Amino acid sequence: MFDADFFRRWMTATAASVAREAERLTALDSPIGDADHGSNLQRGFTAVTATLEKEAPDTPGAVLTLAGRQLISTVGGASGPLYGTLLRRTGKALGEAAEVSAEQLAEALRAGVDAVRTLGGAAPGDKTMIDALVPAVDALGDGFAAARAAAEEGAVATTPLQARKGRASYLGERSIGHQDPGATSASLLIAALAEASEAADE
Repeated sequence: MFDADFFRRWMTATAASVAREAERLTALDSPIGDADHGSNLQRGFTAVTATLEKEAPDTPGAVLTLAGRQLISTVGGASGPLYGTLLRRTGKALGEAAEVSAEQLAEALRAGVDAVRTLGGAAPGDKTMIDALVPAVDALGDGFAAARAAAEEGAVATTPLQARKGRASYLGERSIGHQDPGATSASLLIAALAEASEAADE
């Protein structure tokens, strides 16, 4: 079972990973976006960490709902609403339980991913964060490590795709050959979840 502390560790691990990878995320965004994905997400998750320390929500759902709200208010572009929706909807699906199971987390995360798909109108194969998130959620039944591997594979698999959603879609065929920054940052979020679960097992 996973409590609020686990979800705080997940958000903290995500913030650390985004900070480490911010330059790479921005470099990936440069040829097919606004070259600000890394810096925007770093600002957002830094704010999430600070807010969670200050407010200390005491349920898993409240941790994710607060994190999502913070991302929406601090991250520019499409990333804030998309990541904010992902975390808020996942948090809402978890309800007010003090602890949740791996199965409940998987179901809630699927609800979050579905909400992102509705908001952005993206499907697998459109070269977006969905290409990492859908395989990750599908693999969660086999454990967090399997979800991490599926997300990373999904992100890499966006490289040969032509973007059909978001700013990169304006480039048409010129978007081919570039790994999608949103799918890459989504894989960091899932990897941080696996990291938090490994720490909980120790």
